[in-house]
Amino acid sequence: MEEQSIGARLAAARAVAGMTVAQLSAATRIREAIIYAIERDDFSQCGGDFYERGHVKALARAVGLDPEAMVHLYDEQHGGAPAPVRAAAVFQADRRIRLAERRGPNWTTALGVALAIVVVFGVARVMGGEPEKVRSAGVQVSVTPSAPAAQGAGRGRPAAAVKGQVVVKANAERSSYVDVRDAEGRRIFAGTLAAGKTVTWRAKKRINLLLGDGGAVTLQVNGKDLGHPGTSGEAVRRSFGPPKSRAR
Repeated sequence: MEEQSIGARLAAARAVAGMTVAQLSAATRIREAIIYAIERDDFSQCGGDFYERGHVKALARAVGLDPEAMVHLYDEQHGGAPAPVRAAAVFQADRRIRLAERRGPNWTTALGVALAIVVVFGVARVMGGEPEKVRSAGVQVSVTPSAPAAQGAGRGRPAAAVKGQVVVKANAERSSYVDVRDAEGRRIFAGTLAAGKTVTWRAKKRINLLLGDGGAVTLQVNGKDLGHPGTSGEAVRRSFGPPKSRAR
């Protein structure tokens, strides 16, 4: 059987992840027209071999494929990796360069450079400081390194339940695309959750999840361990609300 092309593999993986071209464009910052062309194995809009390989790697990572394996397949299907260039060939001069006559130091230039450095440093100190915290309609996101995947999500510290809020904690055992939105459809997070990372999302009313690989992520919702929301390679959607108040 003929080997599946780069574009066909990327398009199939995007469909499995449940992503539209617009969502993939937002996650990778690659224009939608270029993504459509690549999925048809048309790389003419990428701007050269360097950008073609970079786009293939970024798209593969976003849809849950192995980026290095996809770049290797691209090299096989498009004539191999580019030949290395010798540094001596790049920097070799066609003519002999006559060294300028040695002169004494230019103190005016040196003083100007030193003054510019002082001004830049002063501006940086004035305008620096701690960055402002981003506020987004009651949505809070925190990212912390997770424990090793072999230990299981149940041994980590559970996400604390907050009255009137839904708290979702996700632990990535493998890299997977994740799209998180609140009750009004506003995006909280969209992109690839790297293996070994733990992220906690908090929002009012509801959190809606789209997971490209339901078997790669374990979830805790309002402090309750839910385990894997799906099987390996399965694209799943889940919706969670705040904890119900106990009757007195």
